Amino acid sequence: MAESRRMHRLSGGVVRFNMGKTLQWPAGAEVRQKNVPGGAMLYDASRAGNVEVEWFDPQWWRARGDVRPTAEGRGSALLIDADQRRLVLRHYRRGGWMSRFSHDRYRWHEADTTRSFAELHLLYLMRRAALPVPVPLAACYRRIGRHSYSADLLTERIEAVTSLHKRLAAAPVPLMGWIAIGRCLRRFHEDGVFHADLNARNVLLDDQWRVWLVDFDRGDLRKPGLWCDANLVRLRRSVERITASLPAEHFSDADWASMLDAYFAAAAAA
Repeated sequence: MAESRRMHRLSGGVVRFNMGKTLQWPAGAEVRQKNVPGGAMLYDASRAGNVEVEWFDPQWWRARGDVRPTAEGRGSALLIDADQRRLVLRHYRRGGWMSRFSHDRYRWHEADTTRSFAELHLLYLMRRAALPVPVPLAACYRRIGRHSYSADLLTERIEAVTSLHKRLAAAPVPLMGWIAIGRCLRRFHEDGVFHADLNARNVLLDDQWRVWLVDFDRGDLRKPGLWCDANLVRLRRSVERITASLPAEHFSDADWASMLDAYFAAAAAA
């Protein structure tokens, strides 16, 4: 693999992108951008050609009666069932100590580096690389004064899945689940995809133990290296926090060893 490039083979073609530069959505008829009051939106016209600025307004969806209740905490994510579509609307919110000063404002640089546009760009590339991530529909930002902005992202919802967090809290994850997680994570790392917050809430599984990753805010593309190990350590710490007060059978060193065996076996087979 070249130092500064990744190559993804896709149904008859190859997508190339430079890991050292801001991600740019490859030009195409389906990619459109339009202005909205105070900012702009980027959207996939082949999937959301009728998108309007109201789609980024939670109160608009609530007034329509399209918001779906959920028992699992998803932070600022809104689950929407509308016109036979299943959507997730996420408003970007700060965490950590910065949230004391601003809960949802970010420093303005340019449109392509806004949190929502950057994540949509990355999701688009990962979908073209056949990685298991949500389908991006639209992203929006709104300027707040000269130096800050707020942002939102709209994606298709992955159906019939449960987070690793919720599964571990309810019961032990079987061997096949840990193997599937290991193989999935290796695919992302081999393609140089860095997940900035790899924790058990952002790993989703269905009943056939297929795995998806979600929430790529602040994610980017990098040459595989030590950050891959740090990603795994972050996930393990998340799992340990969940299971610390649960019966020992909910998570063991053998479970993690099975995940790592699958992770490295997938690397050897690549």
